[in-house]
Amino acid sequence: MSRYKRQTCLPEVGETGQQALASARVLVVGAGGLGCAVLPYLVGAGVGEITLVDGDVVSLSNLHRQILYREADVDLSKVECAKRHLNGLNNDCVITTHFTALTPSNVATLCDGMDMVLDCADNFAVSYTLSDHCHLHHVKLVSASALGFEGYVGGFCGGKPSLRAVFPELPQRAKNCSSAGVMGPVVGVLGSLQAQFALNVLLDVEPSPLGQLVSMDLRHSRQSHFRFDDAPEPPPEHYLGFISKEHITDQDWVVDFRSTSLDEFEQQQFQLQPQSQSSTTQRAVLVCRTGLTAWRAARKLQTYWQGEIRLIALGDDPL
Repeated sequence: MSRYKRQTCLPEVGETGQQALASARVLVVGAGGLGCAVLPYLVGAGVGEITLVDGDVVSLSNLHRQILYREADVDLSKVECAKRHLNGLNNDCVITTHFTALTPSNVATLCDGMDMVLDCADNFAVSYTLSDHCHLHHVKLVSASALGFEGYVGGFCGGKPSLRAVFPELPQRAKNCSSAGVMGPVVGVLGSLQAQFALNVLLDVEPSPLGQLVSMDLRHSRQSHFRFDDAPEPPPEHYLGFISKEHITDQDWVVDFRSTSLDEFEQQQFQLQPQSQSSTTQRAVLVCRTGLTAWRAARKLQTYWQGEIRLIALGDDPL
């Protein structure tokens, strides 16, 4: 086993730990900047089975930070390009790909049988969907996010608090790498740390990364961390969950906010009212592109709506 001798010589790994990695089944959601940093280290370390999920194709603007890809990969599926490059690193690792986005409709199927989930999507609708599922089913989750010069990595669920316990509310403004930018090495550093979190969990290294969050500011070379082992989960009445459009029923009251920007929503102080005289005990389904406008509208609706409220992050797909 000469391939792994530089890590098996560590007392935290050894032959027993290497066998644990070889038998591990890991779901990686997102083959962008974080995923491109995470995947080579998991594959190189000898993780046995990796399922990779992403519905995007490689674009030229990805290449400054998504280092698995080359110019020849532009317009090709990220998951297939990643698999091709990773197979050349370690063919002991079995890589299964799904060229699709993770949604509330497929999360249970994709997470089934996994020892761990890595959230590399950097999309809060995906992150909350994964966290909700992993928390309910006691699956270990390592999630990361990067923007500009900053980001974080955290270990959630699997017997520890969920993402909602640490981030009960969404940000005031929706920013992502496309709109706000990100430095390539920042994503690489955070993705590498995310991979180490995952390996530490699989190897049962103590203290466990589960229940810990590390924040990094690489513009000012600062780092901070804290443990949240005893953080309380938000109360049920505070919960806002995401669903897929396939889950909409004829009995739901549906509001699509995609024709109204967040600024317009705030300026107009949009007052949600049912489109009929239906009771406010029915389910309300609020739709927007990213989930942020729907989330903020739902918080207003919760002040008087007695029924269940669910959110859909639909992008520009038809409802």
